[in-house]
Amino acid sequence: MKTAKKAAGGRKKRLIVAMTGATGSIYGVRILETLRAIGGWETHLIVSDAGALNAWYDHKLTRKDLAKLADVVHNVRDVGASISSGSFVTHGMVIAPCSMKTLAAVALGFSDNLVSRAADVILKERRRLVLIVREAPLNLAHLRNMVQVTEMGGIVYPPVPAFYSRAKTVDGLVNHTVGRVLDLFGVEHNRIKRWQGMKEPPAQ
Repeated sequence: MKTAKKAAGGRKKRLIVAMTGATGSIYGVRILETLRAIGGWETHLIVSDAGALNAWYDHKLTRKDLAKLADVVHNVRDVGASISSGSFVTHGMVIAPCSMKTLAAVALGFSDNLVSRAADVILKERRRLVLIVREAPLNLAHLRNMVQVTEMGGIVYPPVPAFYSRAKTVDGLVNHTVGRVLDLFGVEHNRIKRWQGMKEPPAQ
């Protein structure tokens, strides 16, 4: 993998990764793994209580397992953490996965924990915020919250599989989604098979 360029002054680029209470913890895990493999990025991890439960249920991963993947780990209740201030410069934040509760908190500016507070900071500082939202089907409250977050400058990214990649495993589908999300932060990687145009005419 290519090495990401460091920010001005030789400092690593910082990315906040939050994991909340929806199935799909593999997205947060894979983002952390990829950034560590690439190098040049400093990851700040927040895991909500429900996020920890889902990581255990999905993959038998404990909080300690998740912490080993990050450079810095913050307690979800520590609203006085470094990332709660806009003066602490980061490249952005991804919530992977993002529960509908967290989506609602972000949409309404309800900073009741460090995840929603950090997201609020990212939005007010006009930095990049990406929400990998996990729920189906969607009700009207979900849709309206997505619109509100989008209007505030956030990016709502449901992990919809791209079948043109012709991934042969679930892991391949996960990697494609993670690769596309990392693209949004300008991360150089080789996680995905990029579209090069249709090489063959469709069958008649």
